[in-house]
Amino acid sequence: METIITSAQSSANSNTDFLPLQGTDYVEFYVGNAKQAAHYYMSAFGFQALAYAGPETGVKDRASYAVRQNKLTFVLTTPLRAGNEIADHIYKHGDGVKVLALKVDDATSAWNETTKRGAKSYLQPQTLKDNDGEVVLSGIHTYGDTVHLFVERKNYNGAFMPGYRKWENPYYKPSSTGLLYVDHCVGNVGWNQMNPWVKFYEEVMGFRNILSFDDKDISTEYSALMSKVMSNGNGYVKFPINEPAEGKKKSQVEEYLEFYDGEGCQHVALATSDIVTTVTELRNRGVEFLRVPNTYYDDLLERVGHIDEDLEPLKELGILVDRDDEGYLLQLFSKPVEDRPTLFFEIIQRKGAKSFGKGNFKALFEAIEREQGERGNL
Repeated sequence: METIITSAQSSANSNTDFLPLQGTDYVEFYVGNAKQAAHYYMSAFGFQALAYAGPETGVKDRASYAVRQNKLTFVLTTPLRAGNEIADHIYKHGDGVKVLALKVDDATSAWNETTKRGAKSYLQPQTLKDNDGEVVLSGIHTYGDTVHLFVERKNYNGAFMPGYRKWENPYYKPSSTGLLYVDHCVGNVGWNQMNPWVKFYEEVMGFRNILSFDDKDISTEYSALMSKVMSNGNGYVKFPINEPAEGKKKSQVEEYLEFYDGEGCQHVALATSDIVTTVTELRNRGVEFLRVPNTYYDDLLERVGHIDEDLEPLKELGILVDRDDEGYLLQLFSKPVEDRPTLFFEIIQRKGAKSFGKGNFKALFEAIEREQGERGNL
């Protein structure tokens, strides 16, 4: 059964926020070919060249390309040799999210507060310096091989961070697709692992569970999953956590866990203020999206009430709509962007709604199952 915790109920928990977060600083992907991956996110998603780190900047073991669009920053990193943590990560998982970096005012305090509450340290606080100032980094492990870095950059004025140099391609400046910032990042964890990770985010990072879905909310004829949405005190950072549930056939979470070879980030939701324009641009640049049957739109307005948008463009693009007590949202999910059926993206526009599209789950998951069936993995 869906459970919603109101802000009033949770206010007692957020009065003393020992881990104040200012939002997502960047998302780092470990990939087989960072130069080509950066080109993909620029050409298909409308990111701009931002910064580069590699042998030319004194970094000998990897090459990293940072790209940015509005408040959204992706870092694509590839190893330069085999036999190291980055290369092993790619061999096991394929291309995927390694780092969910969180912007903080004090990275040392963030590390101290989380590790003393039981977090496993990934990176002890360290200060990186160059002529543009300094960045303090620290980090902890979370589910699978995924990590959170805490990034303190209040004393830095450079393009991205020390170790990087400004990178621009004078011949290629793709136009924006209107993507603004990270709305949320979803993690897939193994059987019976959702509640332990919910407890981790509550106790170690001071998050609260603001929304819960069980297998009655998120199920089809064949498969099911359970999910809990974790949010930090100010709501800037939200991490839904999924685990499989029993069904007649293999769920999308099970498929992910099998092909990613473990737990990891399933999708990153990217916010826009005009989903019709954004999705039109993304489609025109080759991004493929899931499709729900056209019958989804037959009674859409009866289900969600009045919306500002014309129905026909939504139907043409396959955009889904759902309403909660505070407004409505529009959302659409890409097909996996890797050859493995793992990582994908969600495009979301919120018109007041704080929820995650519960009313779309059945139609969406049936669309995912059609894709799974084509791959022979249902």
